[in-house]
Amino acid sequence: MYKEVIRNKKAVYYFSGGAISQIGDILSGLAFLFLAYRLTGSSIHTTMVAIAETTPYLLFGLFGGALADHVNRRNLMVIIDLLRLIILTIIIILYIQDWLTYPHLLVGSFLLQCCGCFFNPAHRAVLPEIIPEEKLSTANSAWDTIQRTASLIGPIIAVWLLASADIIYFFVIDAASYTISALCLSRLPIMPTSSKEGRLSIVSLYRSVFDFFKWIRKKPALVHLFITTFFVVFFNTWVWRVGILLAFEENTHNGESWYNALQIVFGIGATIISILIPLLIKRLDMKKYILGCVIWGSGISIIGSAYMVPFFFVGAILIGIGLPISSLTRVYLIQTHVPKVMLGRAFSSNAVLLYAANTLSLALYAGLLPFLSIRSLILVSGAGILVIVCFYMLVMVFRKKPGV
Repeated sequence: MYKEVIRNKKAVYYFSGGAISQIGDILSGLAFLFLAYRLTGSSIHTTMVAIAETTPYLLFGLFGGALADHVNRRNLMVIIDLLRLIILTIIIILYIQDWLTYPHLLVGSFLLQCCGCFFNPAHRAVLPEIIPEEKLSTANSAWDTIQRTASLIGPIIAVWLLASADIIYFFVIDAASYTISALCLSRLPIMPTSSKEGRLSIVSLYRSVFDFFKWIRKKPALVHLFITTFFVVFFNTWVWRVGILLAFEENTHNGESWYNALQIVFGIGATIISILIPLLIKRLDMKKYILGCVIWGSGISIIGSAYMVPFFFVGAILIGIGLPISSLTRVYLIQTHVPKVMLGRAFSSNAVLLYAANTLSLALYAGLLPFLSIRSLILVSGAGILVIVCFYMLVMVFRKKPGV
């Protein structure tokens, strides 16, 4: 099954460029955080760099998708890769000349993520252009596996670089990755826009975004998919990024090491599931999405209810099973139920919802921590996902029109 995708030269260029640039993204993201702390010694200033990485998606995410639907996607991605190369080159020169300051890090991180707002929806929307619909599920699984593998390779390279080289090489590798990505993407076929918005302008982008929301309002199944995803991610974000680490700190003497071990177990499990999905699941639909969310929410619930180290790993394995099923199904449903001319806006809207859910989750749970225990918050999160899923199932039962 995967052989047919690998034999597609266009898919090979797509995957190769994406994998290499993702490893570079991970390294430069770590470098920005490390340098911020080295220059300021402040956790608040370091957190501000992390916020600078998420803010662009809330500000420009929707317009990135509109632009991706309005212009030649291949050319757009190549241009953005070259822009990111220029930004990183400036950062490297500032570092070498010993001119790099904290404001430079904030601006550099913000600009790189602004580029990502326009690159990512175009990159996602290209896959259905180069892969037949009957092979999309396999191609999505292959890309998800590649991304998860890159997420494991990036930190390993970072550990080696920190031990044997200067931190500037984090940026050098990322700059090289954008060069390779641009070369790979330039080998894709020309993809002329099929947009009917007319001349490109700020007004046309606003109109394009408005037209997408006007269209999707008439697709209740997709609306429910987006809303359900928002709440599931909201309940998951704090637990996965902060809550489990704090739980390990409460239950062990070396919480960071245990947390890293759990991340590795999760990464391996999620990668295996991503590989197996097209082999075990023949048709991705809302029932599969719901199944993935149920397994995902059950994993979090087990962590909160048992609240012992062995069960943390059991819960992580369940999350590693449920999360890929739900996320790959969501991507497939968007690819197959949204017109190709609107795919950029669909994926950018999805990304904006995810970043909004992440931001709200971290902010709200931080405010609740003084009043509720870590275990209670994890339990509430797991139950929240299961309640949202049950509510959606009731909507499906009583809705007159069939869903996707």
